[in-house]
Amino acid sequence: MPLALLALAIGAFGIGTTEFVIMGLLPEVAGDFGVSIPTAGYLVTGYALGVMFGAPLMTALGTRIPRKRMLMLLLGFFIVGNLLSAVAPVFAVMLIGRVVASLAHGAFFGIGSVVAAELVAPEKKAGAIAMMFTGLTVANVIGVPLGTFIGQSVGWRVTFTVVAALGVIGLAGIAKLVPDLPKPEGVRLRHELAAFKNVQVVLAMAMTVLGFGGVFAAVTYIAPMMTHVAGFADGSVTWLMVLFGLGMVAGNLIGGKFADRALMPMLYVSLGVLALVLALFTVTAHNQVLSAISIMLIGAFGFATVPPLQKRVLDQASGAPTLASAVNIGAFNLGNALSAWLGGMVIAAGLGYTSPNWVGAVLAAAALVLAVLSAALERRSSAPSLLVAAAEQPRTEPAHH
Repeated sequence: MPLALLALAIGAFGIGTTEFVIMGLLPEVAGDFGVSIPTAGYLVTGYALGVMFGAPLMTALGTRIPRKRMLMLLLGFFIVGNLLSAVAPVFAVMLIGRVVASLAHGAFFGIGSVVAAELVAPEKKAGAIAMMFTGLTVANVIGVPLGTFIGQSVGWRVTFTVVAALGVIGLAGIAKLVPDLPKPEGVRLRHELAAFKNVQVVLAMAMTVLGFGGVFAAVTYIAPMMTHVAGFADGSVTWLMVLFGLGMVAGNLIGGKFADRALMPMLYVSLGVLALVLALFTVTAHNQVLSAISIMLIGAFGFATVPPLQKRVLDQASGAPTLASAVNIGAFNLGNALSAWLGGMVIAAGLGYTSPNWVGAVLAAAALVLAVLSAALERRSSAPSLLVAAAEQPRTEPAHH
């Protein structure tokens, strides 16, 4: 494994920590600024929307800049945004800080996926992408729980300062370890945009939005769900997030391993089981042991879809993968924003803290339907070309004796 992948993983670790740590700290931040929990939820939605719009925007701007320099620039945004959140005097400033940090996110993973795939042999691409995303998943095992613990013990502002410091380490790592890859020749923005005319690219992104929406519908409101419904103490949220993170790490690595072998079957299984676990979570949330197992399974099956979906987008947009790859990261976050909003709506409607799980189950099931549709379309489009190939085979006349 090239050391450059480690540098990318460190950057991913910092970005993953800042994205998810806010979920464990919502009560503290809301209390500090004197806003309600659903209002504080805008810090999750705002970040996610920033990623969604920032990913194509920053990547488009980055088509003229060498990839290594662009990755360093993005981590600069990340550092500034987190420092702004750390010193925010009012809620609005914190929200701006979150958005500034989020601008780095999509393009970092998008460009990073392309760089990671270029550093290894073709048959190891999904594995290399998974390796970079390991930083994001490990953030949920170490970064988020630690950040939550620090935030609850000495204040959430310290957490964001520490996250900014992680960005500095990632930046130094990329400067030192990532090779200067040549700028892709002849790839203009219009080539990158052309990828979106491919229905398979669009379907893969829609699966990303819905599949991930499923995960985040449940996870955004995990703190109130576990304390009010399952009866855990406030401090337990930290280790429940560790379980979620361990599930993510395992799912991401398994997804990466099988995506290089059997991509679509991997998607069917992970999305199908995810929908099932989320539906059951409405019941299992009332039991402490079962809810802990459910959280881990949601992390595992949710993240088992990441390498196959990211690789499918790269494969289908093969001529100009950078923008499609970055927009797919935006799609994860659109799912995140959409489900945080829908989850907040069903809670606000008085349906209880477990109601977002139903939202999640429906979203994951819809993603599975799209996966089946995508495969069917692919079979249909490849069938005519097979027939043509068969028709063009030279016929061998039987020899006459």
